[in-house]
Amino acid sequence: MSMEFFLAWLAVMFPLIFSPGPANITFAAAGASLGIRRSLPLLAGIDLIFIVKGFLVGFGLMAWLIHYPIALKLLQAGGVTYLIYLAYHFAKPKSVKSQTEAPEVSIWNGILIQTLNVKGWIITFTMFSIFTPNLENESTKSILTLIVLMTILNLSTHLCWIAFGNALAKLATNARAQRIQGMLFSLSLLSVAIWIALDNPTLMID
Repeated sequence: MSMEFFLAWLAVMFPLIFSPGPANITFAAAGASLGIRRSLPLLAGIDLIFIVKGFLVGFGLMAWLIHYPIALKLLQAGGVTYLIYLAYHFAKPKSVKSQTEAPEVSIWNGILIQTLNVKGWIITFTMFSIFTPNLENESTKSILTLIVLMTILNLSTHLCWIAFGNALAKLATNARAQRIQGMLFSLSLLSVAIWIALDNPTLMID
């Protein structure tokens, strides 16, 4: 893999992965409510499923979904439902000491979020459809290289979103500020849910 290929990959994938979406907004909300350390199980679950998506898409699921696009529609509906649930959860009033009193999030929360995250599937499809043909060969090594690159970018980006949420929480030093913060995260998740519900996911594959 050349430096030219890596820079082209980064130019496409960084804005896709770093941009606000279901997972990133949830990371920020978790960082604000739970702190960095207690948000790590969520990160582990989400990025584990991202790796699984990479293997599934890289080794053939993309071709299957072309023939069964209803699968994306079902994921879309499930994702919208879960985002609405998360929006309600983060909108609930919390005390000033919310990071110590907030319920834990587990790796299973992350697994569910990312499995139902249509944006995550589309990002993975996009990466393989654009960059696999540009590799010297479409061998197992080439597919694994793309999965490793995506995993590293995911982990670093998601940690940034958690840290961002945690930094915002430190600015919210009273109950009113925390309520406003929770409502902002809740409205952000609802906005993403509405966008996903109105969107029509398609696979842009040559």
